[in-house]
Amino acid sequence: MKLFTCSQISEIDRLTMNLEPISSIDLMERASDQVAWWITQHIGHDSPLWFFAGPGNNGGDALAVARMLAFAGYNCTVFLSTFGREPKGDPAINLQRLKKQGKVLLRKIDSEETIPEIPPKVIVIDGLFGSGLNKPLDGLAEQIVRKINHSGAKVISLDIPSGLFGEDNPNNNLAAVIRANHTLTFQFPKVSFFFPENYQFTGDWKVLPIGLSPEAIGQTESNYFYLTKEFISGKLKKREKFSHKGTFGHALLIAGSYGKMGAAVLSSKACLRSGVGLLTSHVPRLGYEIIQNSVPEAMISIDHSKFIFSEFPDLKTYSAIGIGPGLDKKPESQDAFKELLYAKPAKIVIDADALNILAENQEWYRLIPENSVLTPHPKEFERLAGSSANSFDRLQLQLQFSAKHKVIVVLKGAHTCITFPNGEAYFNSTGNPGMATGGSGDVLTGIILGLLAQNYSSEDAALIGVYLHGLAGDLAAAKHSQQAMIAGDIIELLGTAFIQLE
Repeated sequence: MKLFTCSQISEIDRLTMNLEPISSIDLMERASDQVAWWITQHIGHDSPLWFFAGPGNNGGDALAVARMLAFAGYNCTVFLSTFGREPKGDPAINLQRLKKQGKVLLRKIDSEETIPEIPPKVIVIDGLFGSGLNKPLDGLAEQIVRKINHSGAKVISLDIPSGLFGEDNPNNNLAAVIRANHTLTFQFPKVSFFFPENYQFTGDWKVLPIGLSPEAIGQTESNYFYLTKEFISGKLKKREKFSHKGTFGHALLIAGSYGKMGAAVLSSKACLRSGVGLLTSHVPRLGYEIIQNSVPEAMISIDHSKFIFSEFPDLKTYSAIGIGPGLDKKPESQDAFKELLYAKPAKIVIDADALNILAENQEWYRLIPENSVLTPHPKEFERLAGSSANSFDRLQLQLQFSAKHKVIVVLKGAHTCITFPNGEAYFNSTGNPGMATGGSGDVLTGIILGLLAQNYSSEDAALIGVYLHGLAGDLAAAKHSQQAMIAGDIIELLGTAFIQLE
């Protein structure tokens, strides 16, 4: 799914109206009908619905939804705030329709004194301001928002929480932004929804399709994307009848050190579960029996060092290399990693301590092969690229890092973000907080390594790997709960995740 700026979405609306064709009031009706349907599926008739509507199109949506739900038997009250400008166009039409229906109590808010006391038992529907907002809320609008936020009532925002900007919020007045429990967004999630600091405003968000023109979407350029099941399924390769283990590549995993052999085990198992034909795990001598007993399907390359990584085998045999899980940062390991970079492997995924070694030797960045896949968590990325004031700035830094060093960066998080050297950024749609557990990142490295070895491009290996990892995590959470799941559960459910995609 393409992601767009709010101004681009407005243009797609306009193009849809011209191309379909459909009138703006009917497009508003279509969007409102989707919201009304969602509410009927999730909110009972015993909950009073209080709509807070502004004078613009977001308010027009709220007025239309109130009318629809009142017709469906809900107890609806609308509080209309014009902020000195009466509704015009489509919002005015919906206001007249609401009055004509006569089923909704309509009250105006034109001063602080007329802001109602909001009982915690009501459901607030936020339709004050939409995605066209370009300046922080103040005055009466801010007072209404603060009253809603302090009410204790459950809040559902239409399209975007009032006061939140669609992309960059560092200069916003965040005290004047609605804190929603749910956000029902139209057609596309907004870019700001993917940043952790904005979850307090959006709550759980749901994309509602409103039938915007595929032609308009197709001709509107974007460098931001949201991963979907259909997109990832289309990238999976089918296995031919006469394939053999050599068809699916030979991966080399360099991992493990004294006290951290579990990372090598997890990454090895995940690599094998991702479909690689052959895997050789290069481990220190102390890890030989551990890998032999835990991962019998893997071959083993044994380092001369008993405790750490200090060398690597001839690379000619291997179609892809993974390095980092449980590696440690001893001087011998750093020297060996530098030699590996000088060897210029064609396909490599770099994780964990290998990233930390890079961060401590930034002059080595020039040695990183083009299209390498780097898989940092936020702190590791900060060490690699520097700090940023907020998630939007960090996204720009990530894009710059990918472009400058010609690498693919997989920045792990709730919506793992994958950036390419060409300026594209992909946000993941799978995964859950149960995956915030030790070893989860080692599993991801193994999956990506296995895909690289199967001759997937570095870009596709990163995209498929991240999506599969999250999907298996979702299946594991459903089976074990988010609280009880461990990294090994993700590996266990990888096969089911593949079946779902196939």
